[in-house]
Amino acid sequence: MSRLLVCSEPDLPSVNMRAALMRMHEWEDLGERDGARFSVCGDTYMISIDDMHIRHDGIDRQAEEFGIEVDDVVVMSKHSAKSGKPALTAHPIGNYHGNEFGGRAETLVRPSPALMSDALRRIVAYNDVPGIQTCLEVTHHGPWMEKPTFYIEIGSDESHWGDVHSAEILARVITDLDPHDEYPTVVGVGGGHYAPRFTDLILSRKVNVGHMLPIYQMEGRDDEDFLRMLNDACDVTGTDQVYIHRKSMKGPEEHRVKDLIQSAGYDTPKSAQFEPLDGS
Repeated sequence: MSRLLVCSEPDLPSVNMRAALMRMHEWEDLGERDGARFSVCGDTYMISIDDMHIRHDGIDRQAEEFGIEVDDVVVMSKHSAKSGKPALTAHPIGNYHGNEFGGRAETLVRPSPALMSDALRRIVAYNDVPGIQTCLEVTHHGPWMEKPTFYIEIGSDESHWGDVHSAEILARVITDLDPHDEYPTVVGVGGGHYAPRFTDLILSRKVNVGHMLPIYQMEGRDDEDFLRMLNDACDVTGTDQVYIHRKSMKGPEEHRVKDLIQSAGYDTPKSAQFEPLDGS
């Protein structure tokens, strides 16, 4: 299995994560092509691009044209939020609706549920700085990729993007990734952008999370459009199990959403149905 890491030169946390990885390991420079520079360490490759990743479609294809066989992609990135709260996050990519922030409209990129879930567990385990938010974010933004992809990010504003220690934490996470492909995989439905219930699920149960469809993407959408988004999320995630953040919805809405999901042929397991991480 070969992994492709993406570094974007205009993105300070991305550059800092690359620098941390370069300090931690010996990398071989493979050369440059079409404005991108490539390097390798074992079976992990890195591509450094000179523009912002979210609008650079087909980075995986660009690497393969250079001669690299790509199995999955990890994009190193900054995270922006109005709150300015320091954060270390991970999330899948794609667009349920428009593509104002890159990628293709109404198109989701294949996620890496096992890899991303392992990344989140390690982010929480490795973080040693009090007050930093450690969580998933739900599916959003580009770029378009053909290979399974997730983002790993440092947030949430200019006062935190240059934090070298945070970059070193995430570099350790990337280095140590060891996904549990044997765990069942779910798509998450409900909740807000920072996916608190899906974060808790990964941290407490032997389960991986792929795409997530939050309430704000569902608001004002009819049943047909909801099912389009759900079917797309389950299809590219490769699962027929949908975990609902029930407490994020009022009773009638929860029942409507659950009925729609089950009518489409998906299971709706509860957290107790998954084995605890601690084995209890």
